[in-house]
Amino acid sequence: MPELAFTADRLLLFGATGDLSQRMLLPSLCALNSDGLLDQDLRIVCTARSEMSTHEFRNFAREALEKYLPKHRRGGMADFLNRISYVPVDATTPEGYDKLAEQVGDYDGLAIFLSTAPSLFEPTISGLERVGLTRGNARIALEKPLGTDFDSSCEINDAVAKAFPEHRIFRIDHYLGKETVQNLLALRFANILFEPVWNSNYIEHVQITVAETVGLESRVAYYDDSGALRDMVQNHMLQLLALVAMEPPTSFDATSVRDEKVKVLRALREVSKAEVVTGQYRAGAVIGEAVPGYDEELGKDSDTETFVAVKAHVDNWRWRGVPFYLRHGKRLPERVTEIVIQFRCIPHSIFEGRGAVTQPNRLVIEIQPKENIQLSMMAKVPGLGREGLRLRPVPLDIAMPDAFSDTVRRIAYERLLLDLIEGDQTLFVRRDEVEAQWEWIDQIRALWAENEMKPKTYASGSWGPSAAIALAERDGVTWHDD
Repeated sequence: MPELAFTADRLLLFGATGDLSQRMLLPSLCALNSDGLLDQDLRIVCTARSEMSTHEFRNFAREALEKYLPKHRRGGMADFLNRISYVPVDATTPEGYDKLAEQVGDYDGLAIFLSTAPSLFEPTISGLERVGLTRGNARIALEKPLGTDFDSSCEINDAVAKAFPEHRIFRIDHYLGKETVQNLLALRFANILFEPVWNSNYIEHVQITVAETVGLESRVAYYDDSGALRDMVQNHMLQLLALVAMEPPTSFDATSVRDEKVKVLRALREVSKAEVVTGQYRAGAVIGEAVPGYDEELGKDSDTETFVAVKAHVDNWRWRGVPFYLRHGKRLPERVTEIVIQFRCIPHSIFEGRGAVTQPNRLVIEIQPKENIQLSMMAKVPGLGREGLRLRPVPLDIAMPDAFSDTVRRIAYERLLLDLIEGDQTLFVRRDEVEAQWEWIDQIRALWAENEMKPKTYASGSWGPSAAIALAERDGVTWHDD
């Protein structure tokens, strides 16, 4: 059972005028309200530096909802906006927190969401603590990035831990709110078909790809300080790897699930120089449109990587000898996030004498932009002929939107915000997970520094540096680019 199995009646949203709030948080909350999933007693207190009244902020929120939330999900928007009040607060000055506490008022349960820069976490928490908004059962949600390395991550976590115990801290990785990511757990642990073969005896390798067509967009300063490894691999991709590789938890609750994930992260082997490739995009064409190179977008020379490929190993009994190929990059040919489970060849083919060629089964779990699960199976090609029996791979597709056409397609943050309000930590990241992730990432970055490894260039619109292709092909593996 969740450690905090009660529902908050106050939601305090910091950074309420920011991009994340406009695109994701306000639309998600409005959609939850429209679907009747928010208690009638829930009140939402929004805050940011911008000086505006509650009336002005409600108009601001209405514009964001009309821009980012589909029309068919805006039912009850007026009721949702009436739940909102707004208090301007400079998080770095103590004075504003008294007004904030006054607006929050008495509460049975308080959920706090920090959609701010990590540099503001400590002063914000200090301000909240001073006015009593960390007392009792108040819980807090933190957006990434949680540090830039292991040490800075510990500093942030230590600062939060001064006011909130671990069971009241909700660290967000929005990938865990995606339906297809959660479906990975259902696929593995609700079907007897897969679990008996989910190991090194039957699986040859695993690929995890997060490909983006965009460049820097509005994240210039942040991204050049971060790079692909820390921006995407450290959190989203390692969480996907952990869900693929974890042992069956004893139950679907926060402690059991996260215990098994952290075991995987701690079992990750240190990466060698030959097992990692970095790249940086140059000018090219993506989906038929000419785009500039990274240095041109940035306006200066930089050694920040926009592409990374890693051959990882989980050193335990289940996965011994099975490589996990991770690949992420910007300005690639298509936007896709997918997990590929490549099964081994059958031990003996009875069809060789008939001229038929078999191919190993492959399971492809596409997370975005489509939500699709595809299992490639061998089947006989219908018909007669002197050439003998013909076999061909046939995909068994489960297109999630089609299979569940009667259900609403939700924003990932809807699940996470609802779980925060209701106090369920299962889809949030625990401190020891974050630290295990950073320890592995820091080892890779130390390897780069020790060997003076610089990003290799690749043309925008390609699948990254040629060395990334060679990384897999040395093992007889081809990246799944279908």
